[in-house]
Amino acid sequence: MATLWTRGIQVCRALPRLCTAPSVQRRTSVRLMSTEKDNLLVDVDSKTGVATMQMNRPPVNSLNLEFLTSISIALEKLENEKCRGLILTSDVPKIFCAGLDILEMYQPDVERLQVFWRSLQDVWLRLYGSKMATIAAINGHSPAGGCLLATCCDYRIMAPNYTIGLNETQLGIVAPFWFRDTMCGVIGHRETEHALTLGIMYSTEEALNIKLVDKVVPQDKVIPAAQEKMKQYLKIPEVARQLSKDLMRRETVEKLRLRREDDVAAFKNFAVRESVQKSLGMYLEMLKKKSQQKK
Repeated sequence: MATLWTRGIQVCRALPRLCTAPSVQRRTSVRLMSTEKDNLLVDVDSKTGVATMQMNRPPVNSLNLEFLTSISIALEKLENEKCRGLILTSDVPKIFCAGLDILEMYQPDVERLQVFWRSLQDVWLRLYGSKMATIAAINGHSPAGGCLLATCCDYRIMAPNYTIGLNETQLGIVAPFWFRDTMCGVIGHRETEHALTLGIMYSTEEALNIKLVDKVVPQDKVIPAAQEKMKQYLKIPEVARQLSKDLMRRETVEKLRLRREDDVAAFKNFAVRESVQKSLGMYLEMLKKKSQQKK
C-alpha cells in the first residue's frame, strides 16, 4: 500500500485526463503499445499470443494515479485482444516496482486520493483475476505494491540479491484485506501474518524458501526463464486452465468487488489521519536528507 521509495518531490494534484491506449496491431515480437513518455512498454508475440509488459517509470516505477491508469488500460486491451499470456517485468535497472507513490497519500486532495485507490483496485482486479497466464519476471527490488503486483501473477521468477515483501507497517500503514488475501494465497496464513505484522522485506533466497517466489535465476536469465515457463502454461487446454484459475481465485476477487466503496472509504479515512500524515511526512523528510547526502 505504501512504499519505502518515492519519486521526486513534485506532484500533480489535478484529476487525471481521460486517456486511451493505441489500438493493437499484431505482428511478431514488436512494440504494440506504449503510454505517454513510454512509462509502460507492451510487446505481443503474435505467434504465441504472449505479451511482455515492461514498467518504465524511473527512478523506481512508483505507482501514481496516471501510471496505474495506464497499467489498467493495457491489461484491459490485452484481455480484449485475447492474449494468452503475460510476462510482467521492469525496464528500470535494479527495480521491479517500488510500490505506491507516497506523494499520492501525503497531504492529498481527497477526491484524487479516492480515484487513486479505485485505480489500484482496478489493476488488482484485472491482474489477479486475469484469464491470461501471468508470470512476474522480478528483475529488481519489489517492496509493498510491487510485491502485490508480483503475487497477483500465477508464477514468480526472481533474480538474486534483491528484496521483496509487503512492508507497509514500517511506515505505520496497514495493508488492506485484499493485499493480505493475495499474499495468503501464496505463502499461507501464518507466514502472511508474520510478514504483514513485521513489514518484512525478504531477500531473494528467503522469498524462495517461503515460496513467495517460485524460482531464482541469474539476472540475465529472468526473462528467458519466464518465457520458458510460459510454454508450460500454454500447453494446458485454455478453458481448463482458465476455469481452474477462476475456481481458486473467484472468492477473493468477489470479496473486493462487493466491498469496493467501503474499502475506498476505509483507505481515505485512514490515510488522512494525523498520525499517518505525520509518519509519511517524516519519511519524505528522511528521503530528502538521504538525497542531499548523495550529492
